[in-house]
Amino acid sequence: MDNGVSRYHRFLEGDNSALEELVELYSDGLLLFIDGFVHNLAVSEDLTDETFFEVMSGKSRFKGRCAFKTWLFRIGRNNALDYLRRQARFPQLPIDTLENQLPDRESLERQVLRNEQSRQVHKALQQIHGEYREILHLLYFEDMRYADAALILRKNAKQIENLAYRARKALKSVLEKEGFVFEDLS
Repeated sequence: MDNGVSRYHRFLEGDNSALEELVELYSDGLLLFIDGFVHNLAVSEDLTDETFFEVMSGKSRFKGRCAFKTWLFRIGRNNALDYLRRQARFPQLPIDTLENQLPDRESLERQVLRNEQSRQVHKALQQIHGEYREILHLLYFEDMRYADAALILRKNAKQIENLAYRARKALKSVLEKEGFVFEDLS
């Protein structure tokens, strides 16, 4: 499995369907990752589009020093941080976020419980340090390896290992204070 590299090279050779495949493969995860920084779904969508535009326009070139997904998420992170810097200079009013829709394939009760747990976890994530949120998102929501997370966050492997440990501990502490019940709903 090439994790997007062959699609990227096909796109560079003129196959536009390869770019569509890359967007389909990575856009949801990238959107959620960026939203962890900006906390605004509409802005996150724009920044995700901007990230893919950078890939498409050749502004950034993949050199193969890391996984394609790592490179793409680093561009997304940089775009989010640039946006936050601009916002700090020129603040704007936030736009309302979209409501979650329940899928039809699972029972309503189980889905409601999962949504409630998800809300509690996301609420708890907002209460912990920013770097802790970033590392937990990369490791658990994006299934990245420690080495890839280290490249995105520009840290070494030991720093990532320590950061992940402290982040899990901080999240658990916040969840316990909120009365979160740790149970498996799978």
